[in-house]
Amino acid sequence: MLVSTQCVPNQLQHGDPKPCASVDLNDGYVILKDRRGLTQYLLIPTMRVSGIESAYLLAPGAPNYFADAWRERGYVERAAGRALPRPAISLAINSAEGRSQNQLHIHIDCIRADVQEVLGRELSMIADAWAPLSEPLVAGHHYRAIRVLGDTLDGTNPFILLADGVPGARTAMGQQSLVVVGAEFASGRPGFIILNSEVDPSSGDNGSGEELQNHDCAIARS
Repeated sequence: MLVSTQCVPNQLQHGDPKPCASVDLNDGYVILKDRRGLTQYLLIPTMRVSGIESAYLLAPGAPNYFADAWRERGYVERAAGRALPRPAISLAINSAEGRSQNQLHIHIDCIRADVQEVLGRELSMIADAWAPLSEPLVAGHHYRAIRVLGDTLDGTNPFILLADGVPGARTAMGQQSLVVVGAEFASGRPGFIILNSEVDPSSGDNGSGEELQNHDCAIARS
């Protein structure tokens, strides 16, 4: 894997993170430009973590990789060629069935414009407890949402928020997806909309939260 065979050794030996964009040895993650799309970056832990189902993510003192990913959103803005409003940025992790590799990775990229429109209509109804959205974000794929107030995610770990707040999620984390979208609530208060879907074979939903993102950041040109 690139992280352990190239990025970390190159950083340690030469002070050069390539082929990764950056290596953070203190917090234990790298940022890697995904081959797909113009603006998609991945946050990948330097240690072996299988994915959303890993018990390590819920252990006391576990890293808050979503908080790290939000701090690294500048890579998306630079790739898009402009500063982006808070509600344009999203972070996504897929279920065990919806992912392409068995190493934890968080997709950092722009939200789809049509998804942003739905979230705008739902914004006033999203509260401090998990509840289903009244509209599907993707045809046939239903999400639940919760709001988190604050400029950063330093005080909120979405993995734990999901495991503790959605009945049955803690024992079936591999069936879940998580998406974090920047938001501005009433009176301009900064925060986040955190979204969750579950694998549902009857609707063809494999729990791929990444489906809410646009990897060419079309929203930056609208």
